[in-house]
Amino acid sequence: MNAPSAFLALLRAHLERIGLPVADLQPDHLCYRTDTMERYRSLRDGLFAQNTLLGEHFIGGRPIARFRMAVGHPFGGHVIDVVELAAPKPDRPYAEGWEHAEFVVPEDLRCFVRRHDHLPWDLGSADKAHGGEVRLSFGTISVKFRRMPLAKAIALESRG
Repeated sequence: MNAPSAFLALLRAHLERIGLPVADLQPDHLCYRTDTMERYRSLRDGLFAQNTLLGEHFIGGRPIARFRMAVGHPFGGHVIDVVELAAPKPDRPYAEGWEHAEFVVPEDLRCFVRRHDHLPWDLGSADKAHGGEVRLSFGTISVKFRRMPLAKAIALESRG
C-alpha cells in the first residue's frame, strides 16, 4: 500500500477547483481498495502487525477492514489515522489504490448539502443510521462527508 500523499494532493486540488472549503472540516479516514481477494488478505494481515483493527465487516458484498494506524497521514493541519481496506466488490472490477477520503461535518448532512447545492451530490447513503454520508465523485476517486466519525459509528454498530 503506497503512501496517500499524491492521492490527498489530487483530492485537495479537486476540492479547491469546485470551491468547497475543507480547511475547517475534520478529516476522518481514507479508503484503500484492493483489486483481488488475495491482495486484500495480504494487506490486511500486514496491517495487523503495527495497527489496531477497529473491525472487519461484510459490506456491499465484500469484506472491509478498518484500522487505527500507528502512524497517521498529515492533511491540512490534521492527521488522518483511520484507514479502511476494501476488498473488491463482486463483478465490479477496480484498479487497486486510494479510493476516497471522508470528512466529518459539524452539521446535519442535508444542511451541509444545501449550503453547497451547486455541486453534484450523491445522496444515496445520506440516511444510514450510524454512518450516513454524502459523496462527490471525481472520476475514479471521491470524497465523502459524514456527521459521525467512522470509529464511533463502528463502536455503535458493534453494540447492536
